[in-house]
Amino acid sequence: VQLVESGGGLVQAGGSLRLSCVASGSTSNINAMYWYRQAPGKKRELVARITSSGSTNFPDSVKGRATVSRDNAKNTMYLEMNSLKPEDTAVYYCSADTQYGLGYLTYWGQGTQVTVSS
Repeated sequence: VQLVESGGGLVQAGGSLRLSCVASGSTSNINAMYWYRQAPGKKRELVARITSSGSTNFPDSVKGRATVSRDNAKNTMYLEMNSLKPEDTAVYYCSADTQYGLGYLTYWGQGTQVTVSS
């Protein structure tokens, strides 16, 4: 499975963004998909999770400001965030879990930079 993110860039504080993640390859094996982010000097953190049935989870840091969705027909996952803050600045990564035997393999995209200016 290959994952390619897009939609990052420079956004002013208070603004919004929409990121996309397009999956290719053995996409029929994809289960849950995730958005993570990593700011300089910080650990990678979960931003959103969406299962194959559409159930979603968010950490408190973005809850109420983030929406995640997926279009299985287009093999694409989206992240929309509003009320952006400078602390949302990070590289945003898409990942996907695929069924592999009794377990899962996790694939990662290369990331897309989001910079929020104050």
